[in-house]
Amino acid sequence: MSKVALTELPAWQALKQHHEAIASLHLRDLFDQDAERGARFALDALGIYFDYSKHRITSETIDLLLQLAEQSELRARIAAMFAGEKINITENRAVLHTALRAPRDATILVDGENVVPGVHEVLDRMADFCERVRSGAWTGFSGKPIRAVVNIGIGGSDLGPVMAYEALKFYSQRDLQCRFVSNVDGTDFVEATHDLDPAETLFIIASKTFTTQETMTNAQSARRWFLANGGNEDAIAKHFVAVSTNAGEVAKFGIDTANMFGFWDWVGGRYSMESAIGLSTMLAIGSDNFRAMLAGFHAMDEHFRTTPFAQNLPVLMGLLGLWYADFFGAETVAVLPYDQYLRRFPAYLQQLTMESNGKYITLDGARVNYQTGAIFWGEPGTNGQHSFYQLIHQGTKLIPCDFIAFAQTLNPLGDHHDLLMSNVFAQTEALAFGKTQAAVEAEGTPAWLAPHRVFEGNRPTTTLLADKLTPAMLGKLVALYEHMVFTQSVVWQIDAFDQWGVELGKVLAKRVAAALNGDGDLSGYDSSSAALIARYRELRTHKNP
Repeated sequence: MSKVALTELPAWQALKQHHEAIASLHLRDLFDQDAERGARFALDALGIYFDYSKHRITSETIDLLLQLAEQSELRARIAAMFAGEKINITENRAVLHTALRAPRDATILVDGENVVPGVHEVLDRMADFCERVRSGAWTGFSGKPIRAVVNIGIGGSDLGPVMAYEALKFYSQRDLQCRFVSNVDGTDFVEATHDLDPAETLFIIASKTFTTQETMTNAQSARRWFLANGGNEDAIAKHFVAVSTNAGEVAKFGIDTANMFGFWDWVGGRYSMESAIGLSTMLAIGSDNFRAMLAGFHAMDEHFRTTPFAQNLPVLMGLLGLWYADFFGAETVAVLPYDQYLRRFPAYLQQLTMESNGKYITLDGARVNYQTGAIFWGEPGTNGQHSFYQLIHQGTKLIPCDFIAFAQTLNPLGDHHDLLMSNVFAQTEALAFGKTQAAVEAEGTPAWLAPHRVFEGNRPTTTLLADKLTPAMLGKLVALYEHMVFTQSVVWQIDAFDQWGVELGKVLAKRVAAALNGDGDLSGYDSSSAALIARYRELRTHKNP
């Protein structure tokens, strides 16, 4: 890590002055001054055309941002991560999600041990299991094949599998449906299972410790549901498998530990979708497609590790995000995938980005004096255009946007895809260049109405254009954002791989749960919490007239 505070680095100071000099420049002027801008600020790598020309930058901006990356020792930090060094300093752990997608012949050492053979041993066991389920060789207690898979997890044990299943549904086995339960709200479980046949249902319980409160509450409900609807204790092993490392608790639940798929403490939850946590994904799309996805991840890993920063997709994406957060004061990033299959991609990125970089303490334990961790949000396709794009175009907030699109649709239907893509290109054009007062008045718009129809433009966008959405391309996109997050964390001098911020609420919830189930003294609570708990106790048993 850098021994110099971020804001004291020469490149940071130069960027501060540079921002003051160019902040008022408009994208209209930047494009007018450079006929080749669209080509100069674009990269073509790994089947992704990365257009960042519609950003409020000049060549000097990029040069200074790249200097900031160098002065932040990003190269050394990348090397340390890939080498298995324990860069998650608050938990003293290596950070090796990259090992989950390494080829069989790779060597990646953790504490002197090559972890790659263990990774592939688990992948091979997963593939064998998935083939038995998908082919119908694995049957439930009545002899029927499995027709529904319910993944029970939360956080990284849910968001990644859900997103991947939705993203790759085109490649899935359609007579095998997948559902996901994460929320401890009983409605989530009830709605996921209400029309399922227990004799044809397989539950995946995904919890590393097999003690996660929400996951195990839902798992116990699944067990009761199964036993109450025709199953029996002996049949639990046919209908429940585990993604965990706690063999004792798994066996106590009734799951055969031969059907327990493990992973490692150097895999963070939000980086685990390509580990055994992705068992539901492999069940849906098959092992060949799953391995193709892993190959896509690995291709982006190698691009990030080896490519010079000026042509490095994750590095540039990360630095551009930092440019807006720390110098323009932008607080959010909109991720706008123009493909319905990616409808859960923004939600997935919320955990990846905000749980990773939502930190105000540096690696040295000091409080930051700059912005970290933007808020990520978004919706797919043209839906958002009829919802929140109004604010992006004419609101008072600066919101950088990532547009993700594919030249070929997986579902050709008339002129739908051309219409969809026309909106991608039109939106980025409108956001960049807007519409001036003069242009509005030239259309004959009344003077009183003209200000309402002016678009200031100068709204920055990145366009990611690929051939089509395949398992490999999904892997590349996820890894792109993973390494973008790491790039930003290095410059911000924070730990992207811990998540202490989620702990306090979980600890307090256990204490509150005990209070909700009794009528004891509430004097230990603040006045607001005490009143809320008391009101809940009263309303819980209240009968509506």
